[in-house]
Amino acid sequence: MPYRWVYTEPSRAEYASNLQQQLNIPAEIAHLLTIRGIDSYDKAKTFFRPKNSSMYDPFLLKDMEAAACRLSQAIRNHQKVVIYGDYDVDGTTAVSILYNFLQSFGVDVDYYIPHRFKEGYGINPDGIKYSMERNADLIVSVDCGITAIEEAKYAKEQGMDLIICDHHNVGDQIPDALAVLDPKRPDCSYPFDGLSGAGVGFKLVQGTTKKLGLPDSLTYQYLDLVAISIASDIVPIVDENRIMMRKGLELINTNPRVGLRALLNKINIPVGTITTTSIVFSIGPRINAAGRMGDATSAVELMITDNETEAARYADELDSVNRTRKNTDSETMTQAMHMIENEFNLDELSAMVLHNPDWHLGVIGIVASRLVDAHYRPAIMLSTVDGKIKGSARSIKGFNIYDALKECEDLLEQFGGHEYAAGLTMDICNLEEFRSRINSIAHSTLTDNDFTPELEIEADLELEKIDLKFWKLLSQFEPFGPGNLRPVFVSRDVCVEGLPTIVGNGHLKMKVKQGDSQVFDAIGFNMHHFEPQLRNCKRDKIDVAYVLEENFWNGRRTIQMRLKDMHIEQRN
Repeated sequence: MPYRWVYTEPSRAEYASNLQQQLNIPAEIAHLLTIRGIDSYDKAKTFFRPKNSSMYDPFLLKDMEAAACRLSQAIRNHQKVVIYGDYDVDGTTAVSILYNFLQSFGVDVDYYIPHRFKEGYGINPDGIKYSMERNADLIVSVDCGITAIEEAKYAKEQGMDLIICDHHNVGDQIPDALAVLDPKRPDCSYPFDGLSGAGVGFKLVQGTTKKLGLPDSLTYQYLDLVAISIASDIVPIVDENRIMMRKGLELINTNPRVGLRALLNKINIPVGTITTTSIVFSIGPRINAAGRMGDATSAVELMITDNETEAARYADELDSVNRTRKNTDSETMTQAMHMIENEFNLDELSAMVLHNPDWHLGVIGIVASRLVDAHYRPAIMLSTVDGKIKGSARSIKGFNIYDALKECEDLLEQFGGHEYAAGLTMDICNLEEFRSRINSIAHSTLTDNDFTPELEIEADLELEKIDLKFWKLLSQFEPFGPGNLRPVFVSRDVCVEGLPTIVGNGHLKMKVKQGDSQVFDAIGFNMHHFEPQLRNCKRDKIDVAYVLEENFWNGRRTIQMRLKDMHIEQRN
């Protein structure tokens, strides 16, 4: 798929030269810092050397005083507490943080996670009844609850206190709970609203620890779970999240908890090598798989056990469930692609709405994302459950899928989400009208240019400038993620050394140099289509867009280019 190369410019470019002199760094590194809003020596120091002490006071969160006092009371009085969480990675890590924290004080603590298909997302009456049956004095919800107006009222009627820890957007009404912690509350003055659900739960742990008169350092042992939630929930890795992500990765890489070590052993990832990428593509999907396929209990059990035998069993179970998820995912993707090729004309469609009554609800969101990657237009995948159509929507830049669903509100029974991802439920009789209306909205909103994805370039870079100092500085930009993506560079008029080859499942591998630079290995995943063009090009007239990364092979570390796109000048 071709890309439009778009250069990212810093808002305060004039500060780059001062940073370069103050820090004694290459101009390109200073440029990358200013793009990230780092325009002073002090900001650079915080960026490169984040400290736990730089995290915000948890009591800046609205309602934290009431929440921390109530949880402290439950600890001191040995009251029964139920932690109520979502079934995804963010929810299960959040549950595990609060469970482990309370259990360390000997509290009688239990947890409840709704079944994805039987109960759906959020606090529901069944979970409240479960808490009643366990004689709970207090329910703490994590990663859910901000829209639980009726459920909060029901819990209150049953004589149970409810603390809500959430990070999702707030509706027109705040639930009537004992405390509602959500940095997105309009009346909340917390300095950073990008926390994950587990991040909000962690702030409650911090606040409660302070109320108990204990040192902050007691809470840092849970940052590994916070880091997993941050990476997996795709929240911005900036500000406080960057601190927690960095410190959490250090913890995983030096002293992983029993369950995580068992999972790492199972998937052959050595302790000491875990990155954000490891979490996003290896650890997170396995923790998430349990909830995607229905029951997230085994994910929580993995993260709260201190028994190595149990941990190995849960790691095996999660890995097995993930393999099943991947097979279901692959089958669904094949069916969806076949449907697009045989039943739709993408030249006439601005949005893809696909329905198969037998598709698994747990994977259609993943497949919708892959369809967007493949065809770069909004995709909505729909299945049928108990006579109702349910589905997941994913979108592209320039098309707010939540707003589009709102324009179809009269056809939907439920919907929710944000700009790029959403979920929905409708009656089957509204399917064709919904499909037509969504396509019409997309057609009127998107231009031809919008159907070509952008590749954001941060800097032109001469290959001879990539030396050990440059790499060490660039590696300190980690952890990478939203808000701090791995920088994409462009090098122009590079020369291909030798013959490019195709390796693995359609990956392009070649060697390049530029002028007097050293020769760099370059790999382009799923970029095999460039190989014929490279055979018939001016071999010193290739512009490459890429990110730099470290490659480990046979005990040797090298810097390699991971290609994102190429512009190739063909021979006449």
